[in-house]
Amino acid sequence: MEGVIVLSSCLDAGGRSHVPRRFMMGVVVLSLCAAVLGAPEQRVKEGANVDFSCNYPPSFQNPRIEWKFSSSQNTAFIYYNGELTASYKNRAQFFPQGLRLQSVTPKDAGEYVCEVTGAASSYIELKTPLVVLVPPSTPVAEVPTSLTIGSSATLRCVENGASPPPKFTWYKNNILMPEDPKTNPNFQNSSYIINPDTGDLTFDQVTQSDSGEYYCGVSNEEGSKVSTAVTTKAYEKNVGGIVAAVIIVLLILALIGFGLWFAFSRGYIGKKTNKKVIYSQPSDTRSDKNFQQTSSFVV
Repeated sequence: MEGVIVLSSCLDAGGRSHVPRRFMMGVVVLSLCAAVLGAPEQRVKEGANVDFSCNYPPSFQNPRIEWKFSSSQNTAFIYYNGELTASYKNRAQFFPQGLRLQSVTPKDAGEYVCEVTGAASSYIELKTPLVVLVPPSTPVAEVPTSLTIGSSATLRCVENGASPPPKFTWYKNNILMPEDPKTNPNFQNSSYIINPDTGDLTFDQVTQSDSGEYYCGVSNEEGSKVSTAVTTKAYEKNVGGIVAAVIIVLLILALIGFGLWFAFSRGYIGKKTNKKVIYSQPSDTRSDKNFQQTSSFVV
């Protein structure tokens, strides 16, 4: 029997074509492929255009091509059933082995998936991550104006627009605060933890030395910004003031109770008024000429 060759190829992880083979009774079968591949990450600035490639082997005759977008907040079709979907018609361009997205925004950050289906169930899926680069905006340092000595406290640095997410730093009296306070003589008397990913500065136990001027900074590959400085002061817990406040509240409650008792005892509260009806009998003698009402109700 003469040999028969069936041609089909797959792409490996590097995008190169390879041909798996098996031999059987003089027949060489090049197996059909179903591959899921990853493409290098795309990183573009906000407002720029970006091109995504979807290279598939020539053996895919008249393939069916679909494009999808996926993120933690959203999953949607971009190109489906031979046309761009409504939300992408004015900002995307499709071509046989690629897709162009115009004027990207941070909402476009995510994963772009090209799905190609050929004859005899051959299938390729190519995934390309997109990072939209946005410089940080000016952060806000949420710092209370007073701290209580001996208590815990958290200072927060807030910035929500940067992409990729920025790293956070804190400054006290214009000195960069190290993540480990024991590594700097200026902060050896403090006990705090800095989270560079969330921007939280947490004091386990506030001391007098934690008084000062604080501000925070944010930075990513697109730039950096710092917040306005806020001054805070650490105070001893005002035990005397708390006791005085409790006494005043108790006195007020006692006065209210006495007032209610006095009102009840005097009948000002809960006193009922009874209406009495008095009926007087009419007299036996009447004058026909001078008729007068001789009975009445008195309330």
